[in-house]
This record gives sequence, structure tokens and C-alpha cells, in this order.
Amino acid sequence: MKHYKKVLTGLFYSMRPGQWVKNLSVFAAIIFNGKLFDPVACGEAFLAFVVFSLLSSAAYLINDIKDAPYDRLHPLKRNRPIAKGDITTKQAVSFCVLLLSMGLTLAFSLNPGFTLLAIMFIALHFTYSFYLKKQAVLDILGISFSFIIRVFGGELATGYHLPVWLTFTVIFLSLFIASGKRRSELVKQGAKTRPVLTKYQKSLLNFYTSIFAVSTLISYSLFAYLARPVSFENLKFRQFLILKLPELVDRKWLMLTIFPVIFGIMRYSQLVFERCEGQRPEKLLLSDIPLLAIISLWGVMVVTIIYGL
Repeated sequence: MKHYKKVLTGLFYSMRPGQWVKNLSVFAAIIFNGKLFDPVACGEAFLAFVVFSLLSSAAYLINDIKDAPYDRLHPLKRNRPIAKGDITTKQAVSFCVLLLSMGLTLAFSLNPGFTLLAIMFIALHFTYSFYLKKQAVLDILGISFSFIIRVFGGELATGYHLPVWLTFTVIFLSLFIASGKRRSELVKQGAKTRPVLTKYQKSLLNFYTSIFAVSTLISYSLFAYLARPVSFENLKFRQFLILKLPELVDRKWLMLTIFPVIFGIMRYSQLVFERCEGQRPEKLLLSDIPLLAIISLWGVMVVTIIYGL
């Protein structure tokens, strides 16, 4: 019994549930189209979230199998269940197949377009584990494209689309985070735990991180300035907004959200450049109090302006 508990615990840990926070990006399409409280749209987005969580966990299992020799040299990653020997390669592969089957079955229940994107997502992750992560530049693009697929997945699952400048914001933000991740790894651990880092210079990663940070800010600013009003289906509620809260109808108020975005980029850059803490972005976003506070403030501002809550 103790052995099975150890295996199950190891499999759950290898799924990396903490990484599932990345999959929340599938809700972006309905949030910015005024459909967050639409039960149908929200249900479709939630299914997309579950699909990407299952598929990404399957990919992490394969990645951990492939990286086990290098993980054993890493001060933290050596405690991963596969590297530590808590679960065998056969057990990990079997569980990976189960997760893939569940994820693709759920994806098919949504629509064919989303299913195709889900297949592309898992193909990208497998390609990344076996090839892209060994190639300079392509590894950063691979990490970034993984974020972008999640956002597009939310669009295909629900049928609602993001404004073009918000899409560019997602692209540049993902490149910014990926570049910061590689920079932190290079400075903190060096190339012994990730061979591709031998192909990077610190100055190049500094350039990548800086230029993508600027591009993120410019793209988001253009989105906030050019955003169109949301068309609510509930006319009585819209009339209430027009009569009582007219300022909330004008989406130009979204320009106010540029300020927390500026602070967020500055804070994240500080953590990457001064403390080299960008190795695990999902952990950083949830553990750094100032960063978490500014992200929460941005979220409250966006929902308040779009929905008038």
C-alpha cells in the first residue's frame, strides 16, 4: 500500500499542477468579449482549460523522462519523482498515454478545430522535449508558441476572438517571460543542467528580454487605446450603465490599466535581472507579493471596466 501511495504521489507531482495556471489564458477570449458570466461560454472555456491541463501534464511526464539525467545534476530538479526513482519510466509512459487519451477525447467533444489545435499543442511539446529545447532561439520560440496556442485554444473553444493588439501582447509577453527564464537559468545554474544555454550569451538574453518587454507594453497600450465598446445582450443592464455609470461604457477607460501593466513589467524585470528568479515563472507570479498584487489589481480593473461590476 505504501508503495502504491508513493507511486500515485509521484505521478501527481510529475503532472505539475502548479503549471496549470498557464492554462487560465484560455479564458482571455470570453473575458475581453464580455462573456465571462455567460454559462455556455464559460463552460466551453473551462473544458479547454481541462484539456490543456491534461495534455500539458502528459508532456511534462515525457519531458521528465527525457531530462532525468540532467535533472539529477540540478539542485531542485533532482527531487522530481522520475529523476529520484520514485516512479519508473514504464509507469510514467502508461500514465502519459492515459492523460493524452482523456485530453484528446475531451477536445473532440468541443469541436474539430479545437481538437486539431490540441493535437498541435501536444506535438509542439513533444518536439520541444526531443529537439527544440536543444536549439538556441528555437527553444524560446517553442515556449512562447505554447502560450499562444493556449490563447487561440480559448478562441476556438468558445467562438470569441481577441482584438489583434491584445493577441500581439500575448505573443510578446510570452517571449519576454521565456527569455527571462533562460537568462535566470544561465546566470544561476549555468549550462550544466541545460546544454542549450552554452549557445547563449548573457548580453543576448538581456537584449531579448528588454526588447520583448518594450514590445509587450506598446502592444497592450495600443489595445487599450483602440478597444471598442462591448455589446451587452442584456439591454436593461446596458441602459442602467448608460444612465447611471456612463463612464464605464467607454472602453477608453481601459487605458488606466496600462499603469499596472507598466509596474508589472518593471517588477518582473527586477526579479529577473537582479535576483535571477525567472526560472519558474508560474511560481514567481503566485509567490511574489508585489507582483501578485499588481496582477490582481489589473484583473479587477479590467473586469470592472468591461462589466461595470
